Amino acid sequence: MTAPTSLAELTTLRLGGPATDVVVAEDESALLDAVRDADASGVPALVVAGGSNLVVADDGYPGRVVVVRTTGVHEESDLCGGAYVTVAAGEDWDSFVARAVANGWSGVECLSGIPGSVGATPVQNVGAYGQEVGDVVARVRTWDRLEGAQRTFMHADLGLAYRTSRFKQEPGRWLVLDVTFQMRISPTSAPLKYAELARALGVEVGGRAPLAEVREAVLGLRRGKGMVLDAADHDTWSAGSFFTNPVLDAADAARLPEAAPRWPADGGRVKTSAAWLIEQAGFRKGHGTGPARLSTKHTLALTNRGGASTADLLALAREVRDGVRQRFDVVLEPEPVLVGCSLDA
Repeated sequence: MTAPTSLAELTTLRLGGPATDVVVAEDESALLDAVRDADASGVPALVVAGGSNLVVADDGYPGRVVVVRTTGVHEESDLCGGAYVTVAAGEDWDSFVARAVANGWSGVECLSGIPGSVGATPVQNVGAYGQEVGDVVARVRTWDRLEGAQRTFMHADLGLAYRTSRFKQEPGRWLVLDVTFQMRISPTSAPLKYAELARALGVEVGGRAPLAEVREAVLGLRRGKGMVLDAADHDTWSAGSFFTNPVLDAADAARLPEAAPRWPADGGRVKTSAAWLIEQAGFRKGHGTGPARLSTKHTLALTNRGGASTADLLALAREVRDGVRQRFDVVLEPEPVLVGCSLDA
C-alpha cells in the first residue's frame, strides 16, 4: 500500500487534512515498532485502521499516522466449547463476519455490513440489530503505550457497556493487537432481539434464523439506510451513526413526550432514540444546504456530499445537537472519535 498524504484517504467520511509522517504496518512487528518509536521520541501517534469512526480536523494531524494493516485469522474450535477465533486487529470486520457465517460461527451475523477493522470493534463495543461485539469477545491482546508492555484483557476486565469500553475510556493508551472471539457452532443465529430484523426474516422476536439469511437481511436493511459503504453513494460517505442513543435517568426520561421510544438500560436508566429526537426537533433526512448534510436515508448519519470540510460537518453536528437540546433538554453525544477538533469549538 502506498502511504497516503491526507487523512481524507483513510476515513469513510473522506475528510481530514494532511498527514506528513505515515507508516503502513502490515505485520505486528512493524506496528509495534512504529508506535513505540513515536512514543519514545515524544511524537504524537494516531493509529488508524478502517477509519470508519474518525472525524479528523482540516488541519490534519501533527504527528505520526500509523495505518494498521495486520492480517491473520486463527481458529480453534470444538463441538462443546464452540469456536475460539483469534483475529488480527487490521482484518476487515465485515470480511470476518462473512467468514463466520460461512463457517457456522454464530454470534456476529447481525453485525454484518459494519465498516472498519476488527481491532476497533471492542473499543466501541460495536453493536447493531440487537447484537454487540461484547457478546462474543473472549479476550483482547493489547500494547500498553503508557507502561510499554503487552497486556491481555479477559472479557470481565474490558469494561464493556453501550458503545464504550475501558479502551475508549483511556484514549490513546491501548493499542489493540488482536481479538479472540468465542462463538457457538450453529447453522442458526442467536435469538433475534430486534423487531425490524425479525419482521424482515418472518420470525418472532426471540426466534432464530439461518445465519446466511440473517446476514443478507441485515445487509439489506443497512443498505436501505445508507450504512453499507458504496463509493458511488454519498449517503455512505459518513461515520455511520454520528450520535449515540441517549441513556437517561428515569426522571429525565419521564419528561420526554409519551411517544418517545424507551428501552430499559443498566442501573434503572432508560435509553431513547437519537434518531427520533433529531427528527422531532425538526431535522429531516437530507437536512442541510451545503456540502455536509444529513443522509437522505437516515437522520443519524452526517454525510459528506462531496467537497465538504470537517468544519462543514461539525457545523451541521452542532446545529443538530443544539436543536435537540433546545427542544428536549437532552444533549446528544458524538459516537465517532474527534481528532484535533471538537463540537464545543
